[in-house]
Amino acid sequence: MKIAFLTTDNREHYRRYDLAEPYFGTAPEALLQGFTDTPDLEVHVVSCAQRRMKSPEKLADNIWFHSLLVPKIGWLRTGYQGCIRATRKFLRKLQPDLVHGQGTERDCGVSAVFSGFPNVITLHGIMREQARLLGARPATFYWMAKQLERFTLPRTLGVFCNSKYTESIVQRRARQTWRVPNALRREFFEPPLPAAASAPKPILLNVGAVGLRKRQYEVLEVAEQLHSSGHSFELQFIGEADAGDRYGAAFLDRIKAVERNDFARYLGTKSLTNLISSFDTASALVHVPSEEAFGLVVAEALARNLKVFATNVGGIRDIASGIDGADLLELDDRQSLVSAITDWLRHGCAQPQTAAAEMRARYHPEVIARQHLDIYKEVLSTSS
Repeated sequence: MKIAFLTTDNREHYRRYDLAEPYFGTAPEALLQGFTDTPDLEVHVVSCAQRRMKSPEKLADNIWFHSLLVPKIGWLRTGYQGCIRATRKFLRKLQPDLVHGQGTERDCGVSAVFSGFPNVITLHGIMREQARLLGARPATFYWMAKQLERFTLPRTLGVFCNSKYTESIVQRRARQTWRVPNALRREFFEPPLPAAASAPKPILLNVGAVGLRKRQYEVLEVAEQLHSSGHSFELQFIGEADAGDRYGAAFLDRIKAVERNDFARYLGTKSLTNLISSFDTASALVHVPSEEAFGLVVAEALARNLKVFATNVGGIRDIASGIDGADLLELDDRQSLVSAITDWLRHGCAQPQTAAAEMRARYHPEVIARQHLDIYKEVLSTSS
């Protein structure tokens, strides 16, 4: 079976044209790990870029990589017409059995639909919901993404939905849906690094790009309330913060003032190895988004047997269902969050013991890859 796997090369997204190796979003990367060395499966990763870059021919024995050059005019301002045409031209030569577009955020979904081959799409985030939550104005990125998503979903053979929440929103607009969660990267299931010296006080983590939807500013306010009540802890924020964004700038100003009191710190971004090390030395994750299609960071934390406090929204409900150590609080009930963390701190910061095993059973790359292969076969057997 030959699969064309359309996804964003983050070297293009972050303008890191100097790097010699492509890298992708966490969920597509984890799925590719699951596809590695799968018998009778040939995967061709296809990504568009605005500049020529040095790239490897293969990412694994059965996974090839193709970077397609598309001038700037062929991107968002023209509805990704350049990406659509370059991808379609390349796929005519490749002749895949199936095209799988990863996400509707950029060109991947719409290029899959116009590929001329049987195609499916995975939704990693729901552009309609993000545009609504952010109040996206006409002609802005999220407004355009919402329009492309609206056009794309009814025109693909089926949509992979990473949660019950995602499926409930897109089911009426798609021909067919399959509920398949995102995979976690293989590294999250590897044995922990040698234990570091015990931290002098509990460490709470908040991981994710700083933004209105992830609500880091509100998490900081909760930490200030806990600190003022006399609790001893350190809250560490990990993730990109854009000082040019109004919300990001407000957070950076607030955390700068708070860091003087030694109970909260902003650590910026971290490599995967260092991120996992941070999970392994922490005591809990605090993750309180207003909307979440899946909630990958929650599953990652639980895969390291880390206590989790999160909002009861979106795909987080699926992840936390039946899991020891996952406390879900209502979105607008800040006092319940404060009370839950207070009670946990007072009673010795207990850690879950069985969460990691359950995350492995649900979200290991090989588990999710097998689900994809079954659906690919189903699609190919019924499509003409």
